[in-house]
Amino acid sequence: MTMSLNSVNTNIGAQIALASLNSTNSQLAATQKAISTGFRVSDATDDGAAFAVAQRVRSDVGALTSANQQLGNVKGLLSTTVTGLTDVSNKLSDARNVLVKLADSNTQGDQRTQYIAQYQSLVANIKSYIQDAGYNGKSLIGNISGSNGTFGGVAVIRNEVGATYGIATFSGSAFFASINFTSTQLNGASTVQALITQAGTFVAKLGTLGTQLNSYGAASNYVDNQVSYNNDKIDSLNAGLGSLIDADLAKESAKLQSLQIRQQLGTQALSIANQAPQSLLSLFK
Repeated sequence: MTMSLNSVNTNIGAQIALASLNSTNSQLAATQKAISTGFRVSDATDDGAAFAVAQRVRSDVGALTSANQQLGNVKGLLSTTVTGLTDVSNKLSDARNVLVKLADSNTQGDQRTQYIAQYQSLVANIKSYIQDAGYNGKSLIGNISGSNGTFGGVAVIRNEVGATYGIATFSGSAFFASINFTSTQLNGASTVQALITQAGTFVAKLGTLGTQLNSYGAASNYVDNQVSYNNDKIDSLNAGLGSLIDADLAKESAKLQSLQIRQQLGTQALSIANQAPQSLLSLFK
């Protein structure tokens, strides 16, 4: 049995027009949302799978940013340490010059006493540099009483999954003690000569200090390289995230105009369809 089109109970034309208008309004709302947020996928209702991936990527970016902040803190500690040891190295060179004079048996009397005092003053400077080589309450070399910072090694988080990079300590106390010669030692020319030979204690400590400068310099470069890598990775993650969820605003703008026209036409079509049953009244006049 075929339903009559001339019915006041069922308006097929209005139902079709309304369904079309509802569809247009739904698409228009989605397009306006994309334009206003800038995202094709702004929440789980837009595309649940893509949104879940986006949230994971955002989490990775946040974690990498935090790792770089921690690495930056350690970079400060390493820079302070390298600066302190560099100044120690410079003072050791000055101290070696004094020891060469003290190794000469012709250096006697007041002159020798003055050179001894000069050496001891340089060593006191070295002690201060070791004590002051702290950063943010930590020190890699300051285990001498009065040091600025807690002495200890560092294991810093370097990436988003919690992997660490370790930096060892260097005993500033032991180093200072090894070059803090007594007046009695410095008063004997032959004793001082033995200290500055290639196998002597003082020259050996020059080599030890050079090794530590190289070690901490390499650690500082490692931290710089890791921060640079993390930044590159953050850029790559953000680029991938954009490709996944960002809206094509040029496309969405064109689509918006098209949908607005369809909405207007749909509204007019629904209005016309709603008026159709009124024509049946003329049959009863």
